[in-house]
Amino acid sequence: MAPFEAPTTKLVDLSQKSLFVSACAIAFNPLFWNIVARQEYHHKILTKLFGGRSQTACYGLALTIFSIGLVRDFLYERALRHQPSYPLLELDEVKYLAYALLAVGNTLVLSSTWRLGITGTFLGDYFGILLDDIVTGFPFNITDAPMYNGSTCSFLGTALLYGKPAGILLTAWVFVVYQLALKYENPFTAEIYAKRERERAAAKAGSKKAQ
Repeated sequence: MAPFEAPTTKLVDLSQKSLFVSACAIAFNPLFWNIVARQEYHHKILTKLFGGRSQTACYGLALTIFSIGLVRDFLYERALRHQPSYPLLELDEVKYLAYALLAVGNTLVLSSTWRLGITGTFLGDYFGILLDDIVTGFPFNITDAPMYNGSTCSFLGTALLYGKPAGILLTAWVFVVYQLALKYENPFTAEIYAKRERERAAAKAGSKKAQ
C-alpha cells in the first residue's frame, strides 16, 4: 500500500496585496463604527449633522455600516480569487459544510436584525434609542452575539466554498477582531442601560417623595 502523500500546493500566497487589503477592511469596519458611535454618544455629532433628528442619524449610520460591509465582502471575495485552492477543501463533504455554515450565518444575522430592528442592530443605544427590555428569544437564546458569530460563520463558509486556506486564515482574523470589538462594546453598552435604570430609579424615588 502506497504511503499517503499530502498535497504540496501552497496554502496561502502572501505576495498578494489583496490578502492584506481584505484583512485591513475586516479590521477597519468595527473600528469605524465604534469610534463614530462613541463620538455620537458623547458629542452627538451625527444627530447635529442630521438637524437634531437622532433616529434619522442612526439610519444614516446604519446605511454607512451596511455599505462598508458590502465593500469588505467584495474585497474578501477578491482576495480569495487571488489565492491558491487546496485539494482537500474541494471535496463534496467540505462544500456541504460550507453551505451549512452559510445557512447558519445568514440565519443568525437576519434573525438578529429582525429581533432588534434597524436601530437596535445599528447602535441605536448610542443615539439614546434604547430597547425596552433585553431580547432573550432566538437567536439570543443560543448566542449573545449573533451578528458577529453569524458573520464569522459566513466568512468561513465562503472560504470553504471557494476551497481557499487563505479564507480560513482571514476568518480567524475576523474572529479575533470581533472578539476584541465585543470586549470594547459590551461593557459600554451595559453601562448605557445601567445608567437608564439608575435614572428611572431616581425618578421613581423622587415621585414617591413628592407624594
